[in-house]
Order: sequence, then structure tokens, then C-alpha cells
Amino acid sequence: MFAAVALLAYGLDLASKQWALSELADGDIPVLGDWLTFHLTFNPGAAFSTGTEFTIVFTCLAMVAVVVVLWLSRRIRSIGWALALGLLLGGVAGNLTDRIVREPEAFHGHVVDFLMLPNWPVFNIADVCINIAAGLIILQTFRGVALDGTRDSERGSGHEAA
Repeated sequence: MFAAVALLAYGLDLASKQWALSELADGDIPVLGDWLTFHLTFNPGAAFSTGTEFTIVFTCLAMVAVVVVLWLSRRIRSIGWALALGLLLGGVAGNLTDRIVREPEAFHGHVVDFLMLPNWPVFNIADVCINIAAGLIILQTFRGVALDGTRDSERGSGHEAA
């Protein structure tokens, strides 16, 4: 399930960005009035276009994140964690692909964003996947579910009664 979710998220992100590049070059497309507009932009920074001078740092962090998620995926035995880490991998890999292959140069590329809401930065499918993954990771953590599907109560507290 982890691999299927990651591949689906990655594929949807890449396909939607290709669509945005071809269909939005001539201007915006209103979808739901002023609430949702397809608006093509290129983001060299992180969320809210912060750190635009640190594109290479974000590229390196994304590469580390991909490696860490792949390493952790070996222990997944929980559907919740498979969904969370699959979405995280697909989203991070989608934005990492942009940073590696897009202008202005390799490893300094700008991420294609095209989903615009009022009073919010423009974002993409990868960003949606990463945020849903973060929510699922928080949920699994609060529920006490480990990567292997066991719960805190099943693993014991690690303290012996005196």
C-alpha cells in the first residue's frame, strides 16, 4: 500500500504540473469564483515563498527526507502509516523533481504551483499530500500507533513494577 500511495501521489503531482504548464501559460482559470483559481507560478523557496535564496538547502533536505521515508518504510505494518508515509514520499518527491529538473538550473529549480485560494500562498498537489501526511502522522502518533501497527499499550511502558 505504501508504494502504491507514493506512486499515485507522485504521478498525480507530476501530471497536474504538466497540465498547469500547458494550460495556464496564457493566464488564470477561475474554478470556484474567487475561492479557487488555477494560477501558474514558480516558487524558488519553501512554504509562503520563504527562504528563496536557500533553494539548494531545500533540495538537500528533500533528498534526505526521501531517504529517511524509504528507510522507515521497511518497518510499516499499519495502514495509517502506509498512507501517511506514502503521501509524504509522493509529495516530497514531486517537489524534489521540480527542484532538480526545472529552471533556472539543476538543484536550484523552482517548484510549479498552481492552486490559488484567497489569502493563501499558491500551492500544488505535492503540498496537499505533504500536509495530509503531516496530519496522519500526528494522528497516528497521538493514537499511540507505531510503524509496525502495535499500540503503546501493547508494547508496555518499559517500566517494571517495583
